[in-house]
Amino acid sequence: MLAGVVGVVLSVGLISTAFFRWNFGERGPLLVPRFPLGEFFRELPGHMVWFIPFLLLSAAVLPLRALQWQCTLQKPVPFKERYHLVAIGAFTHNALPGKLGDIIRSFLMARTQRLPFLQCLGSVAVCKLLEFAALMLLVAVSFLGPFAETMSHFERPLKVAVSLCIGLVALVVLLAHYAQPLARALHRRHRLPRARNLLEHVSDGLGTARSFRGMAVALFFSVGPVLAPALAYGLALRGLGISGGLFAGAVVLGAIALGQALPGVPAGMGLYYFVTSWAARSLGASEADAAAFSTLTHLGTVLSQVTLGAISVHQRKLRMKDLRRGGNLAREAAQHVAHESVEPVSP
Repeated sequence: MLAGVVGVVLSVGLISTAFFRWNFGERGPLLVPRFPLGEFFRELPGHMVWFIPFLLLSAAVLPLRALQWQCTLQKPVPFKERYHLVAIGAFTHNALPGKLGDIIRSFLMARTQRLPFLQCLGSVAVCKLLEFAALMLLVAVSFLGPFAETMSHFERPLKVAVSLCIGLVALVVLLAHYAQPLARALHRRHRLPRARNLLEHVSDGLGTARSFRGMAVALFFSVGPVLAPALAYGLALRGLGISGGLFAGAVVLGAIALGQALPGVPAGMGLYYFVTSWAARSLGASEADAAAFSTLTHLGTVLSQVTLGAISVHQRKLRMKDLRRGGNLAREAAQHVAHESVEPVSP
């Protein structure tokens, strides 16, 4: 409850920075409007020129992620099944608290396809990691565009992000190659049965990372789920009148990803508004346009993915109360893995 209250307060404060300036330590009102709010609402219909393409490109992320997911799964799964699970995960992530979308789709995949939960979760983890790597490549390419001088301000965070990406890729590759031999060594010595089973599931889930060709193919299919939203944000910036804004979409997407990846900060929506409005102003948008950029891109992302996810929830005949118990599903999956971990492992 305390985390929820803190999250709401932080979110409201961060969202307000898109519309107001905080006047700390100076005379006058605490909040100073950045622009007349009436004018802001009157100009919103004019942004529909770029909002519709943004909506379509945001929706395209779901089938593109369904295509990508097959590259990291250890058995063939029909595209329709993968798409519905990705869409249900997106619905859970955007419409319900807890940000459990990836856990829910992994759990449902494990149940419907009779796969170990950690194997499915590991396949999703590789997908997310490769999306991050593809995003860093797109950001690096965008530095060659017309905003090279402006984007030099992002150089230090980009170096940190690239270093983190390289470290994570190296860790995944090491786990993929050595988790299974370590599990066999523990089996021969009859030690740590839970850790042994955990390593075996992790090894199965990260199977793609054992092959250079497999990683290359998965990275290729990871470009689509990143390129679509980067193009969407670029079109939105160009729609605001920013010349060459198409090149800056990947940078905005990277800033969003890094901003919302901060551990222990229960204010994802607030960080989104803070980061996107600041990035749009830094690239030359007016304060009113920057606020419209944050508001409409957030609305477009949630609207497209929640709508498609709701259709999949309905077609799969899932009950809303089951999805509301996302935390319970995650705990059930953890108990399922714990139960497996105490069973004897065949040599």
